[in-house]
Amino acid sequence: MARYFDVHPDNPQPRLIGQVVELLNADGLIAYPTDSCYALGCRLGNKEGIDRIREIRSLDDNHHFTLICRDFAQFGQFVRVSNAVFRLVKAATPGGYTFILPATKEVPRRLLHPRKKTVGVRIPDHVVTQALLAELGEPLLSSTLLLPGESEPPTQGWEIKERLDHAVDAVIDAGECGATPTTVVDLSQDEPEILRRGTGDPSLFE
Repeated sequence: MARYFDVHPDNPQPRLIGQVVELLNADGLIAYPTDSCYALGCRLGNKEGIDRIREIRSLDDNHHFTLICRDFAQFGQFVRVSNAVFRLVKAATPGGYTFILPATKEVPRRLLHPRKKTVGVRIPDHVVTQALLAELGEPLLSSTLLLPGESEPPTQGWEIKERLDHAVDAVIDAGECGATPTTVVDLSQDEPEILRRGTGDPSLFE
């Protein structure tokens, strides 16, 4: 049964954030709000957590997982970024974008796109997510909480608790969340390619 954390959206309670991070460090899987929509998240090295995300979402091996990073210092550890790409990304973050970039050796192989050796990365503009990342000290491995056969993610913490009570270890509720995933931009080639239009303004990359 999932634990339910009622977290203040503007002033997250350190005690509750600490308890969520304890669960993550014990290889737990959480549902948490971001600046776009709810996501599923676990520690980078949590192989079972990755398998659980794949199962909940019915994902195949070509799915791009996303590393949710606290800042650019963390971002730069896990993906290779040219100066030109860095300027593009810096102009759009923090915010509702996910960028597909070539991964460094810091990223476990099982998280990479099997052919391209790329991974998704983003820096969110969300107080609760940032509090989690600060306490955790490493990126969260994440995937949009979009359930099979549904076109939009759930927006309410209590609803997620009801539906995924035995599939996740914790649900963070910080008020109603959005229902639009991030804008996904592939920056791994010479020209930016918009793979999904979402919360971030895609015109920056057109």
